[in-house]
Amino acid sequence: MSQNRNFLRRVIPSLPLTLTIIVFWLLMTDSFNLGQALLGLLLGLVVPLFAARLDREFARIGSLRPLPKLIATVLWDILVSNVRVAIQVLGPEKRLHPGFIWVPLDIGNIHGIAALTSLITLTPGTVSAALSDDRRYLLVHVLNLADEAALVDEIKTRYEAPLMEIFP
Repeated sequence: MSQNRNFLRRVIPSLPLTLTIIVFWLLMTDSFNLGQALLGLLLGLVVPLFAARLDREFARIGSLRPLPKLIATVLWDILVSNVRVAIQVLGPEKRLHPGFIWVPLDIGNIHGIAALTSLITLTPGTVSAALSDDRRYLLVHVLNLADEAALVDEIKTRYEAPLMEIFP
């Protein structure tokens, strides 16, 4: 009995994931037939085998106290950036100075880094472009790069610092 269970666990590491993949595959296809059902079953068996091998890092949540202020800051920054970007885009093109900057990261939690990249990308005029392999630097594209040091400082104080409290 135990050997059968271990074998089944190796073949289907996550039954809910397998079933979800099969159902989504069948929903995405435009016709329901035996071939599509078999392909969905094959994907449902193969994809979880690869997913089980991924290195998982679970979210550690620290203090949620900075969250309301962070949300208010992000909403305000989105509003202000929308106006600023509209003025820049509608103005003369020669006044735009796009560029890339590397932001050194103090946050080490991958979930906090993901939240930081999302917040940067949500703010008009900036896009998170890449994360260094060692997770110590974030490449950000800026629509109008006037002062690199000031922008790095703004990202670190307005977004990274509160996220470091939320994701220790």
